[in-house]
Amino acid sequence: MPLLTLKIDVDTYRGTREGVPGLVRMLARHGAGATFLFSLGPDHTGWALRRALRPGFFQKVSRTSVLEHYGLKTLMYGVLLPAPDIGRDCAAEMRAVRDAGFECGIHTWDHVVWQDNVRHRGSDWTARQMQQAFQRFSEIFGVAPRTHGAAGWQMNAHAFSQLDALGIGYASDGRAALTDDGGLAEPGIGPHRLSVNGKALSCIQMPTTLPTLDELLGRTIAGVVITPANIADFLLGLTADGRDHVYTLHAELEGQKLAPIFDQLLAGWKAQGYRLGSMADYNGSLDRASLPVRPMQWGVLPGRSGELIVS
Repeated sequence: MPLLTLKIDVDTYRGTREGVPGLVRMLARHGAGATFLFSLGPDHTGWALRRALRPGFFQKVSRTSVLEHYGLKTLMYGVLLPAPDIGRDCAAEMRAVRDAGFECGIHTWDHVVWQDNVRHRGSDWTARQMQQAFQRFSEIFGVAPRTHGAAGWQMNAHAFSQLDALGIGYASDGRAALTDDGGLAEPGIGPHRLSVNGKALSCIQMPTTLPTLDELLGRTIAGVVITPANIADFLLGLTADGRDHVYTLHAELEGQKLAPIFDQLLAGWKAQGYRLGSMADYNGSLDRASLPVRPMQWGVLPGRSGELIVS
């Protein structure tokens, strides 16, 4: 039975408070496993407005209704409103996810700071950001984290090495390269280890293999405009291949306004014969000794602005 790994990025205070509980209930209703990756420090979402000069930013914003999904208050955090400390204020909500039987891991310390800066930062800055997240996670859950998924699929060589230093066994920090129609550019892509500066690292990388909802909505693919009415069918068409996949969703999207679409996807994947599980489930199914070693590299994906880690 193929595995559809569900990786849930929780970027914001609002997503943690409002999106996560709904996702927990929906997943439980479908008997699905998943991994929740939490932002553990301040919510500086308002600082993301500086991305307005980035190529493709306005196209993405106009297609995905950032204001509708994130809310005006969230977009003011760090600008006109103080940034709430997500890990301090939402620790109970995070522990409730664990208590409901779901795997929890690290997304980042400060989502906007990491996403906008990590590519060009050095080892000391990178280690400080990651150690803050590691310490906060350990304080909240009473155990060290086992998994990680980078904010915005942004990393650097120091960050990948730091995963090994922190004892992170498996992560999903990058993306599989996709064609314009959402399919895999390299059909055989899957879990692997990374080679960074000539050294093969221990941490297993499990790249996201499917496009995200915000990358698809509003685009025209093969002459068809992708809308909330047809997007679930489109994604289910991509998983009809019956191979293992990793799907990244967001508490701010699938956990709120786009929840009905995610409900359709869960039902559709079960009908296709998929087992819906966590990153831990995927990791447990792998033969580490047989995994390929691939170089760290950057690339672009259809529907997303800027470069990110791509396999």
